[in-house]
Amino acid sequence: MLFVMPVPQPVTNILRILKKQYPQANCALKHKNALELLVATILSAQCTDKRVNLVTPALFKRYKRAANFASANLKEISDLIRSTGFFRQKARWIQETCRIIDSKHNGHVPKTLEELTALPGVGRKTANVVMGNAFGIASGIVVDTHVKRISKRLGLTRATDPEKVEKDLVKQIPISEWIWFSHALIEHGRKLCKAVRPQCPQCPILECCPSRQI
Repeated sequence: MLFVMPVPQPVTNILRILKKQYPQANCALKHKNALELLVATILSAQCTDKRVNLVTPALFKRYKRAANFASANLKEISDLIRSTGFFRQKARWIQETCRIIDSKHNGHVPKTLEELTALPGVGRKTANVVMGNAFGIASGIVVDTHVKRISKRLGLTRATDPEKVEKDLVKQIPISEWIWFSHALIEHGRKLCKAVRPQCPQCPILECCPSRQI
């Protein structure tokens, strides 16, 4: 018989309230397939999802498959993604990653965390984004600046390193909620629990938050 550890009551309350507040929380990066999501997530480093979504339509119209990125002129890719910042490095990562996908994975984005993190420019966060949102596989919890900040404020972690934050979270959050949970916290961070001047009086999880400012 499988024994399932119960979720601590404060975490249960947080999840219940977040689920009511953000039931449809999902990935903000616009994409039609796993390759588009992978490229968009690489572009999102040190850049807002809103900015990435302005750039990717033209990019994906020109380069539809990994082979197209692999054989493209690097300067052309760089020019198309310039406004996302660090565009030269991102362009190299995208092209090198697509060359590997084209040559080693038959043009298909791999479906394992190990294979994804072996690609240039793909860390655990990016891999978790792709695994969860392109393939529906809960490989971990995506930890971006919003997730890290809110998790610390809620007392779910004391860590500052994203991988350590993730380790703390996966011990407390049911695996069935991993994919949704990160999107819910990201949406909550954008709307209310901001880095500067969090909107505590309007926060639905105020009573569960040890860092509340009222």
